[in-house]
Amino acid sequence: MAFEQLKERHSFVWGSAPFEHVAETIADVHDAVIEAAGAAEGKQWLDVACGTGDLAIRAARRGADVVGLDFAPALVETAKQQASEVGLSIDFRVGDAEALPLADASFDVVSSTFGVMFAPDQSRAAGELARVTRPGGRLALATWVPDGGIGKMFSMTAPFQPPPPDGAGAPLDWGKPEHVEELLGDAFELSFETRTSIDRGESGEAFWQFYVENFGPVKTLAESLDDDRREEFHRAYVEFFDTNYRSAGGIEYPREWLLVTGTRR
Repeated sequence: MAFEQLKERHSFVWGSAPFEHVAETIADVHDAVIEAAGAAEGKQWLDVACGTGDLAIRAARRGADVVGLDFAPALVETAKQQASEVGLSIDFRVGDAEALPLADASFDVVSSTFGVMFAPDQSRAAGELARVTRPGGRLALATWVPDGGIGKMFSMTAPFQPPPPDGAGAPLDWGKPEHVEELLGDAFELSFETRTSIDRGESGEAFWQFYVENFGPVKTLAESLDDDRREEFHRAYVEFFDTNYRSAGGIEYPREWLLVTGTRR
C-alpha cells in the first residue's frame, strides 16, 4: 500500500470512533505539553495532528491564537464542536502533517501529542515541523516510547495487524531521543524527558469494551477480522491487561512517553 493510500486509510480509521473519550485518558499529557511549550498569551500556535482538539483548546484558553490540523475530517468536526461549546474561536482544518498548508516560519509554538509520530514519511513530517516554526520558536511533542506500556500493546496487537508498507517509519521510533535528534536536531535545540501516564479501569474486559467502542484503530481492526479471529483478538486484549497490570483496585496501566521540547535555531 502506497503512503497516500495508507494515509487515506488512517484518516478513516482514526475518525471511525468517538476519540474524544480516549483523549480524556491523556489529559495529563496534554497539560504537560502545554506547560513545556511555555507562555501562550498572544502566540501563534499550531497543533499538528490535533485529534479532537483537546490540546488546542487548552492553548486557546491561555490566550494563544491557535490553528489545529488533522487529516481525519471526523476528528476535526468534533474539535470544532468542542471548541464552540466552550466559546473558543480556533482555526481547525483538515490537513496532512507531511505537507502542512501553512506558510514558512509562521508559528511561535508548534505541538503534537501522539499525532505526528504516526505520519508514515517521518523525514517529511519532521521537515514540516521545522519549516513552519519561527526562529526562536518552541516545539513541544509527546511520543510513546517503544519499551513502555504502549510498545507492549503494539507487540500484542501486531499478529492481528496487516504488515506496514515498505518504507513507512515505525511510529514508536519517535520515542527514541537519538531518532528524534536525527529527524529534528539540525533545526532545533532539543531536550528530552521520559514521563508516565496511568490509564485505569476495572478489568481487562472493561478496557476492551472501552477501546473497541471509542478508539478507531482497535474498533476497525476488530471489525476487519472474522468471528474466530476477532474472538482471539478479544481474548488476547483482555489477557494483556489482566495478566500484566492488575492491582488491588482493578487495572493500572502505565504508559511511558517522551516529552520532546525544542527551540528553533
